[in-house]
Amino acid sequence: MKRESLSEKYSKLPTEQINPRTRDLDRVPLGRVLSLLNREDAMVPKAVEKAIPPIEKAAKAVSRTYLSGGRIFFIGAGTSGRLGVLEAAEIPPTYGVDPGVFTAIMAGGNNAVFLSKEGAEDVFEDGEKEISALVRKGDTVVGIAASGITPYVKGGLTAGKAGGAVTVLLTCNPKEKAKEAKIIIAIDVGPEPVSGSTRMKSGTATKLALNMLSTSSMIISGKVYRNWMVDVKTTSKKLELRAERITSSVGEVSLEEAKKLLAETNNDVKTAIVMARLKINKREAEKKIKENRGFLKMILG
Repeated sequence: MKRESLSEKYSKLPTEQINPRTRDLDRVPLGRVLSLLNREDAMVPKAVEKAIPPIEKAAKAVSRTYLSGGRIFFIGAGTSGRLGVLEAAEIPPTYGVDPGVFTAIMAGGNNAVFLSKEGAEDVFEDGEKEISALVRKGDTVVGIAASGITPYVKGGLTAGKAGGAVTVLLTCNPKEKAKEAKIIIAIDVGPEPVSGSTRMKSGTATKLALNMLSTSSMIISGKVYRNWMVDVKTTSKKLELRAERITSSVGEVSLEEAKKLLAETNNDVKTAIVMARLKINKREAEKKIKENRGFLKMILG
């Protein structure tokens, strides 16, 4: 049986097909263009909803990795890679995770985040080499590729699997059955409004799925109490004020008292909350948090 070439595979991708609903995009008024784009975008959340079961599996894997002291890698190229960079960058301040626990690896290196580096995504060995140098057993590698067949991402997932990591493929190609991935999150967004422009619906679907993956994994890891980000890091004035409001609300104390407790705990919101609610000192609060692996619901109910 003749082996299908990469060119043939790309030509058959759902995202490369012509979208009949937007065939005349260049010959309708601008208002109509925008309405058509908006209608296409509105289809994305429903497509993501259908992928909730594999997202749930991946979130459990990420949580297990995090709670056991492992690391989570996002690897991708182009738009997919940049979305991985966003995810890895935003988790530490939001959930108080140490930098380096979530790491983004971009085809073409850091410069490719700002300026496209053509051809970087086509080298399987580069992705394989990047992950091989970092991965350990128990880590999680999330490959992000709208097409599902990007060689660089395939290389990363192959290395992750060989290194004993849980491997996840996030793609907008429901036909891809990647053997390198233990979990496949396939979101069927159909053809793009502008044929092949995966920064559009595919990018939106990928961002939504990554938000769900990281947020849910942090929730089940004890980083959220009710819907408060109780491990927020006060790296800006905005986050400092948010920490004060969270401590005041969850700790059931005034803003002034919340500020005092945060000063005493070096802005550790979780510790300040436990001190406030249980009327105990910092050392006792830290002990309770450690005993309960950081889950406030186990301490406060």
